[in-house]
Amino acid sequence: MEDSIRKVLEYIGEDPSREGLLDTPKRVTKAWEFMCSGYDQDPIEIMRKALFTSTNNEMVIVKDIELYSTCEHHMLPIIGKAHVAYIPNGKVVGLSKIPRVVDVFSRRLQIQEQLTEQIADAINEAVNPKGVAVVIDARHMCMEMRGVQKICSTTVTSALRGIFKKEKKTKDEFMSIISSSFQK
Repeated sequence: MEDSIRKVLEYIGEDPSREGLLDTPKRVTKAWEFMCSGYDQDPIEIMRKALFTSTNNEMVIVKDIELYSTCEHHMLPIIGKAHVAYIPNGKVVGLSKIPRVVDVFSRRLQIQEQLTEQIADAINEAVNPKGVAVVIDARHMCMEMRGVQKICSTTVTSALRGIFKKEKKTKDEFMSIISSSFQK
């Protein structure tokens, strides 16, 4: 990969032997290894290791989960927040596992629509709740830095499973709770 980065630097008109760029291929390689580390992790296994019996049957929400992903079309950043809820069905998952699952899927080349679905489906499979809701609100640098150049526009996607899809009042409760996040 480092050789490829040197070639990219040459292609854009830079001199890879310039002092400021000498270690750039190494740094870029490490950055991409981190940004794509989600391919090596199993989100289902992460959650199944932290399932606990519970009588709780009320909505559990983790909101404002920062996420950083990479657009699979232009390989530019997607920066946003995820809001995740589920209604337990005899089991709860350790709260820290929800942001970890967001990170696992975010650290892959992605489109936001698929990212939203993947998070919801993984929680649904691992936890087997009565319902799952995921909303992501994100900025896409492929829209801001190039192309239409619409600064600060956001894309909002949702994935609803189970009771969140079937019962309007449950969905509305979730949306009401996370709505304050959209006004920041």
